[in-house]
Amino acid sequence: MNIRDRIDASPMTSFQWVVIGVCTFLNALDGFDVLAMAFTANRVSAEFGLSGSQLGVLLSTGLFGMAAGSLGLAPFSDIFGRRPMLLFATGLAAVGMFLSSTSGSVTELGLWRLVTGLGVGGILACTNVITSEYANKRWRGMAVSIYTARYGVGATLGGVAAVSLQASYGWRSVFVFGGAVTAAAFVLLLAVVPESVDFLVTKRPARAQQRLAVLACKLRLDQDTVLLPNLPASTGGRAVTGQQLTALFSPANRRVTTLIWVAFFATMFGFYFVNSWTPKLLVTAGMTESQGVVGGLMLTLGGTFGALLFGALTTTWQTRKVLLVFTVLSSITMVLFISAVGILTLAFGMGIVVGMLINGCIAGLYTLAPASYAPQTRGTGVGWAIGIGRFGAILAPLAAGALLDAAWSAGQLYLGVGLMVLVAAVAIGLMRSPKVNDPEVAPETTSAAGALESQGSR
Repeated sequence: MNIRDRIDASPMTSFQWVVIGVCTFLNALDGFDVLAMAFTANRVSAEFGLSGSQLGVLLSTGLFGMAAGSLGLAPFSDIFGRRPMLLFATGLAAVGMFLSSTSGSVTELGLWRLVTGLGVGGILACTNVITSEYANKRWRGMAVSIYTARYGVGATLGGVAAVSLQASYGWRSVFVFGGAVTAAAFVLLLAVVPESVDFLVTKRPARAQQRLAVLACKLRLDQDTVLLPNLPASTGGRAVTGQQLTALFSPANRRVTTLIWVAFFATMFGFYFVNSWTPKLLVTAGMTESQGVVGGLMLTLGGTFGALLFGALTTTWQTRKVLLVFTVLSSITMVLFISAVGILTLAFGMGIVVGMLINGCIAGLYTLAPASYAPQTRGTGVGWAIGIGRFGAILAPLAAGALLDAAWSAGQLYLGVGLMVLVAAVAIGLMRSPKVNDPEVAPETTSAAGALESQGSR
């Protein structure tokens, strides 16, 4: 058995969980970054005299940066390695955070928010892949779900920190704090997170054999597992990003790429709609303002548990099948949620369920995407899937606002978004189950075609 097979078949070690923990901490920066800007919006608007539309553009800048980071930086992780690109992206995010605190105008702040977003987008693409690759076959879904759940924790703690810091030191202190936390994450990454095993095996950078031997020791594997297979010599850094992107639409990949992009776009559209608009729409539907805020918090609360529930279920059932069930139920419960507004306790309970299901869908896609591509294109495939999903995240609040101005009711909006999430369910249903995710089938690491053969079943 080679090292990839041994990792999948062996019990998880403390080293693997530490690597996953650092990646999870990095993912929390996404949640912190989004809510930190939201909570400082009023003071930023007051200082720079922003109109509502100007503030909206500023809030969207970070999301555009995240999309660009996932699309632009991820292909380089397949050329130069996951670890170098992750270090670069984390450093970029730290610099963007620190410089945001020095902004003397809204233009400067928008520029540094864009830089921060680029870094965070690159972080998410790389950490998702590393988390998936360092988990074994049995616990891969759970590891990625823990990683995904950290977004809600980061968002909650980020919001609390933003409120406390700006009350005492002003809004700029929030970004100084964010920069310091990101710098600390950079140090942790440098000390703990190794290069991707699959990258070392397939690309064979300098000293690949020795680096694999060190990893085998840390993973408590026999040294005979690090022998490199007889593959053609790698092009290494001589590859170009255009080749990585073209590979996503090769005959072996075009089907899964199309379906994953549709699923990511539609699911993130639904995720950001419910998280951005629920408090306001609950008020529109008849709740008080404070009740609307509580309803929004129920979604966040449910989200953290939903990702973990998804991961727990994937230790027993196939990832794609669990994801399909979560997606269909998400679509249904969104409509039931807004219909239950008249019964407060029921509405809050349904809010928790909606949050659980839609966050479980995100966890599922983050688990499914890395398993759907061969190691040579995995970073590009995951990065572009997340980037396409970000466009759904950007479009959702804008579309909801426009439809609300066009006199759509809260019920009609939730029905429309429920149908959008149902589109994701159709895309997931049309996918073939990647073998790397099926606990009963050995993973394929040398071709995407092997990873996308006819679906297994339990």
